[in-house]
Amino acid sequence: MFVSFFPRPKLFFISAIVWTALAMTLWYSFAAELIGSSAPGVVGVDMFWTARSLWFDLYFVLSVAVFTGFWMWFAPHPWTPWSIVGSALILFATYFQVQVNVAINAWFGPFYDLVQAALAKTRPVTLPEFYGHISTFASIAVVAVVAGVMTRFFVSHYIFRWRTAMNDFYIANWPRLRTIEGASQRVQEDTMRFASTMESLAVELISASMTLLAFLPVLMKLSSSVTELPLVGSIAYPLVIAAVLWSVLGTGLLALIGIKLPGIEFFNQRVEAAYRKELVLGEDDTARADPPTLNELFINIRRNYFRLYLNFLYFNVGRIVYLQIDAVFAYILLGPTIVAGNITLGTMNQIIRAFGQVRTSFQYLITSWSTIVDLISIYNRLRAFEATLHGEPLLSIESVADPAGL
Repeated sequence: MFVSFFPRPKLFFISAIVWTALAMTLWYSFAAELIGSSAPGVVGVDMFWTARSLWFDLYFVLSVAVFTGFWMWFAPHPWTPWSIVGSALILFATYFQVQVNVAINAWFGPFYDLVQAALAKTRPVTLPEFYGHISTFASIAVVAVVAGVMTRFFVSHYIFRWRTAMNDFYIANWPRLRTIEGASQRVQEDTMRFASTMESLAVELISASMTLLAFLPVLMKLSSSVTELPLVGSIAYPLVIAAVLWSVLGTGLLALIGIKLPGIEFFNQRVEAAYRKELVLGEDDTARADPPTLNELFINIRRNYFRLYLNFLYFNVGRIVYLQIDAVFAYILLGPTIVAGNITLGTMNQIIRAFGQVRTSFQYLITSWSTIVDLISIYNRLRAFEATLHGEPLLSIESVADPAGL
């Protein structure tokens, strides 16, 4: 799964994490201080062209160049341009999209303060001034659209290259792999699903991490406007603490409820593969795919899907209840501050949006759990190939006859 696309995967990923940590430490503790802080009061696309932003872009390119150069020398790999440089490009695109969110959040404050001033008639507001703010948002939106479209185009090619690498690797070892149950499906379908799902989850995780880095300071600064929290009173950094505790509580609860889902999804792939294989054999052999056999195989599919639906029922009850409360949670926290009139409409919207970004980042498992379930199932199926090629025993789930035995 990984060795076909990345050079020496275990060492590579460890080195990537270490190098990223070192680069970030150097930037935030030394390099950024030399450049100075961002220009205060900058709102709109000008945020992307400040000296600090441009220096960071150059710093990122140099860091990636050094890391790529080392791996091309240390462990040459035919897919290095895509696996290393391509991954770095996706990482930068994710970072840039987070910065777009930061720019939009900065726009919210002055715009809603303008709306409040116009509605309350506290100062004259002209139509050109109002549409000037709308124009600023439109310029940010254009950047967001271009970045999003180009990123998805590149990611589509990245995913197919990863699938190609896995496909070539497994086909080269096909004589040893063909006897594994559902081998053809695992090569033809699971490789594509693994690459696309892995990329999607990795990008979401990186995006969540970068969003935290970008919005935690914003939320900490905005916390100074919040006087107290319901039932708790006054505490330091109230919004940050509330976001962390609320997200950890929801993540732990839903992970516990959905703990059986990956195994059941694995069995879904198994029974579907058995049914599909019998149908394919029946196309060329009239003795195969007779109605009693097909009915029995389809009963297995139905039984497993009904078990999956039941488990998703428990999971979705917890998830939907949590997300419904989550939709108004920030307003509940801000209740005393809003009633006391200690913040403006613009500040409130900035707080709500920043709180939502931080909270959503901590809720990575909640929003991605269904996809993670699917990825674990695919990984378990492809892991049988890896075990066979390395002479290792198959995963225990391969020998379990029914998901009730998990």
